[in-house]
Amino acid sequence: MSHYDEEALEKFRLSGRILRETREEMRSFVRENMPIIQVCEKTESLIREKGGKPAFPCNVSINEVAAHYTSPPGDQNIIPEKSIVKVDLGVHVDGYVTDTAFTACFNPDYQSMVDTAETALKAAIDIVRADLSVSKIGGVIENTIKNRGFKPISNLTGHSVGRYLIHAGTSIPNVAQISLTKIKAGGVYAIEPFVTLPDAGGSVEDKPQKTIFRLVKPKSAKTPEAKQLLKFIEENFRTLPFAERWLQGAVPAEQHHETFQELLATRAIMGYPVFVEVTRKPVAQAEHTVLVKEDGCTVLT
Repeated sequence: MSHYDEEALEKFRLSGRILRETREEMRSFVRENMPIIQVCEKTESLIREKGGKPAFPCNVSINEVAAHYTSPPGDQNIIPEKSIVKVDLGVHVDGYVTDTAFTACFNPDYQSMVDTAETALKAAIDIVRADLSVSKIGGVIENTIKNRGFKPISNLTGHSVGRYLIHAGTSIPNVAQISLTKIKAGGVYAIEPFVTLPDAGGSVEDKPQKTIFRLVKPKSAKTPEAKQLLKFIEENFRTLPFAERWLQGAVPAEQHHETFQELLATRAIMGYPVFVEVTRKPVAQAEHTVLVKEDGCTVLT
């Protein structure tokens, strides 16, 4: 579905506004030596205070980690000094999702890489309009990044968003590629260049660690606790990703770990692996969500 009615568009706009305000507040909040969990919880509570709901757990991906790290319960990790920190956040209002990201840079050596991600994002937004092929967008992002002496991450993409959907079917590449897919008027898309150093591998691989999860099979629980936890997940997050720390109190604390592991083992829920750059080089990211019009686009975030 690429055409939303006015009511849906209003919800996308509100979602984007809440997300923009939250992002700008978080820019000045993130600091070296701060517990990662503090960044996650502050982001998510700001979103709720402003009348939205997190569309997915706040991602805090440091240095060579490109995406998909959020704090597990009781996370003791802190933001290292001289690091480069991607903060990726999403909001939904009645299921209508917007997605944005910024990179906090505590290492002057990487500032131009961060600026390059922002410049590539702007270059892509400048050309977006109805019926443009996604490969054109990928080409502009890749050229902008390479012209500034950096390298795009080739196997991470932007994506269309929808109602209760973060990846609604269309991918927006960050490199030129052969694709017949075109973006549609009335569609809502997240564009997110990822940038790394010129001598990096330029792609990501899965780490064994998983910190973000999603409901897959709502009816597959056996034990009463598992049924209870699954029901909580379905009612609160539907098809959207969630963090294990969001489930605190859904079942008695002493049964939580075992129950959560049961849901994973029976594949009632799935985990997203943390993505890390293959040569362990640092990564920067920038992201906006746009509403496509015939002759251009509106940045919602």
